Amino acid sequence: MKNIQEKRLQFTSGEIDKATYIRDMYNNFHSKLFDYSFYLQNTNIKRIEIEDQSLIMTTRNRGIKIICESGDFRIAPIEILNFIDYELEDSNMMENLFSDGDTFFDIGANIGWYAINMAISKLASTIYCFEPIPKTFRSLINNININGLLNVKPYNFGFSSRSGDFNFYYYPEGSGNASSANLTGRNDVQSVKCKVLTLDEFSAKNGAKVDFIKCDVEGAELMVFQGGAETILRDKPIVFSEILRKWSAKFHYDPNDIFKMFTQFGYQAFTAAGGRLKPFSRMNELTLETNFFFLHGEKHSRLIDEFSL
Repeated sequence: MKNIQEKRLQFTSGEIDKATYIRDMYNNFHSKLFDYSFYLQNTNIKRIEIEDQSLIMTTRNRGIKIICESGDFRIAPIEILNFIDYELEDSNMMENLFSDGDTFFDIGANIGWYAINMAISKLASTIYCFEPIPKTFRSLINNININGLLNVKPYNFGFSSRSGDFNFYYYPEGSGNASSANLTGRNDVQSVKCKVLTLDEFSAKNGAKVDFIKCDVEGAELMVFQGGAETILRDKPIVFSEILRKWSAKFHYDPNDIFKMFTQFGYQAFTAAGGRLKPFSRMNELTLETNFFFLHGEKHSRLIDEFSL
């Protein structure tokens, strides 16, 4: 089927008559607007705005605006259209565990979904965002600005076990899969050189105490934690991290190395289930969970008692 521009050209060139053009435009394109108006009521997207070369989606629960990039079909608003909401179980647990007024580090912030949600729900908190991909960082800035947020501090670099300039790889329809390893091996992958620091360097330079870390860096999580070991041991933040076997393999480490590291730091690992924290010990080939919470056994004992199954 021709796209809307091509259909318009068919009419202006005389290839189809006016009546056919009007019918085709409505049936193939305009009617979809009405389809969405009914579909949205069952999702966490309340509004879709179409502007000149721009599409903005607004969430139902908080009125958060996200500017959607054409071609990226894995960003949070599109995921919500597909699956009603986005990582709701983990998001709710994060908000339960994070206290207003504390400091939140979003490492691998992407377009800012988690950071913006946290900034709006915890107005007294300071939210630090770290996103190394320049194009994605521009989207992050635009989303922060369109929501009028003053408690978010964005930085255009990533974290690892050492500082430097690293090649990062991403593809247009999945900006959230950007990584310092070529995860997909696809021919159309794009690469860009990005600045990388260690969490310990940043913390020492800025004097920032961290209370909660969200880390989603597509396989490089272990290196982030290794480069932030002093900060983690000092501040004992709650940590929420994505950990996937297939991605850690690209960086040549066992994902259980992360669990071992946090155990040595005095932490306990959990997954979120039914609004509770479910204890977790070790990943194996049968593990389905991919998102994990790490709470310090002593510092977060009250939260562990309150939310544990």
